[in-house]
Order: sequence, then C-alpha cells, then structure tokens
Amino acid sequence: MVDFSFPVDGFISVLDYLGTIAFAVTGASKAIAHKADIFGILVLATVVGVGGGATRDVVFGRFPTAFSDPTYVGLTAGTGILMFFFFTRLKNKMNVWLVFDAVGLGVFSILGASIAYQVVGLDFLPMLFGGMITAIGGGILRDISVREIPIVFVKEVYAVASFTGIIVFYLVLTFGVDVQIASITGIITATGIRLLAMRYNWNLPKVQEI
Repeated sequence: MVDFSFPVDGFISVLDYLGTIAFAVTGASKAIAHKADIFGILVLATVVGVGGGATRDVVFGRFPTAFSDPTYVGLTAGTGILMFFFFTRLKNKMNVWLVFDAVGLGVFSILGASIAYQVVGLDFLPMLFGGMITAIGGGILRDISVREIPIVFVKEVYAVASFTGIIVFYLVLTFGVDVQIASITGIITATGIRLLAMRYNWNLPKVQEI
C-alpha cells in the first residue's frame, strides 16, 4: 500500500491488490468457520485485508492508505460477499488462495519495510517492524477477534518468512543495489520460504511437555 515512484509500481500494485484479496479470503473463511453472519464476514475480511497496513501507517504518522483509497475496502468487501455466497464452491480451491496469501505475505512485508525506509532511511529495526506489522498484523487481529491464539505464534513458518524477506531487502539495500531489485529480491525470498513451508509442512520447534 505504497506509491512506488519507480517503474515496477504497477506490478507491485497488482500484487498488493492480490495480497489484499487473499488476506480477505482468510478473514472471511475464519468468520464463516465461526458461524458469523454476512456483516461479521465483511468485517473480518476487511480487518485482515487492510488491518496490518493501516496499523503500520498510523505508527509511521501517515493517514492509512486503505481509508484514502476506496479500492482496498472495495476489494475486501467484494471478497467477503463472494465468500458468503460461494464459499461451498470455493473451499475446494483454497490451495490457490494459499498461494496468493504467500505472495501477499511477501509483498506486504516489503511494502511495509519500504515505507519505513522512506520515513526513517536505512534503519533496520523500523524497517523490520514496518514490514512485519504489515504482513502479519491483519492475521493477528483476525485470530484475536475470534478468541484464538494467533496462528503465527503457535504454528507454521509465516512470520519467519516475512522476517527473512525483510532482512534480505535490507541487506541488498546496504550494498547500494537499486531499490527495485532489492524489493523484488525480498518479495521472492519471503514468498518462496512460505511456499516451501506449506509444501513440506515446516513448523518452528516448541517446548515438549513431559
């Protein structure tokens, strides 16, 4: 959700929209699983689709893009409505949306890090925070809304994929590489790790109870 001022902005915007839709699908699916009505589905789809980006913008002193550009809320609302009417048909194709979700994770991670880069410069911690809150903030809000422990804390290599993509983005920038290349490299890294984690069922280690 950032206005890139270089030639790849159109490509990034398309991925941004796809990521927003994919995240909205996960929000709507969660709402449906908890027997929510259509209003609840629309709310959760929107919270997941734009919640992370809106939180990031507020933290960095920006008016949330999702509130100034109606495209984002339109996409999440439209996704919620489609899920309400066609969920029984779409649920067999959720693997496709999981791929979009992985792409969205990569894109949102680097979008958030890029905004931090624009605001504070090449400073790792703000870039890490901006990227990760954009990528996983909506999912955390989704799970808290239905009184579940956020899935990124208990299962799946998700936040780690975002974290790694942002590190790669930062390191590439420190070598003076063009921001276009750094962005694409970070997106591919985060998305690739997430896809591999889904393919091979990777999870982080936990404490084994006796």
